[in-house]
Amino acid sequence: MASTPQPSSSSLPAAPPVSQPAQSLEPTDFKLFKSPTTFAAPAVLPDEYFTPTAADLKAAQSTLAARTQALVNAPLQLRTAREAETKAKRDRWPQTNIRIKFTDRTQLEKSFPSTNKIRAVYAFVRSCLREDVKPIKFILYQPPKRDLKVSDPTVRDLTLSELQLSPSSVLLLRFEDEALNHVDVPAPLSEFVLSQAIDLPQPVSTPDLPPTSSSKPSQNKPVSSSSGEAKIPKWLKLGNKK
Repeated sequence: MASTPQPSSSSLPAAPPVSQPAQSLEPTDFKLFKSPTTFAAPAVLPDEYFTPTAADLKAAQSTLAARTQALVNAPLQLRTAREAETKAKRDRWPQTNIRIKFTDRTQLEKSFPSTNKIRAVYAFVRSCLREDVKPIKFILYQPPKRDLKVSDPTVRDLTLSELQLSPSSVLLLRFEDEALNHVDVPAPLSEFVLSQAIDLPQPVSTPDLPPTSSSKPSQNKPVSSSSGEAKIPKWLKLGNKK
């Protein structure tokens, strides 16, 4: 009985290449905005340059206080009222745009369903990091002191909408390894993600409008006729009659 010939190794189909986690992201799934220092003239700036001003801290503190108050008062609301409010926000802002800002001012942006938890944002950011940086822990936060930790039960169980991040928010990133937190350290993103980088859009400047003049003549200025003579108001004529 003749033996069945075995296919040679050269005739076997090649195994499909294993895709990297970051390469599984579609190019349209996120946006990466270059740091200004990557396309502008390099400048050496001290760390104090990026320290928030008193006005920035005051505005952030006001926002944080309002959000904290909303979270504190949430248990006091009736359950039906909370559910109605949550549904209204979800219907109005079904998507939440999150922009992650690295210390070198590179910005990574993606839109998430507003019903997602903060862990979805962490998973996305980690998938975009270099392989040697992925094991390093990091924290997403809002200045001055709002850390959005997955380990925090008051954060992890809430949706992006309930965290008051809808419809859009900017989050800063801080690595556990301080060596990655300096302003002169490029964002440790994978080569694929860096290849998608585009310039940050410039703000649209509003042209100065010329001063508008009222079409009505001034009441204190007499109206001139076509002959050049000043017209006397009718009420003044009546007052001059004797």
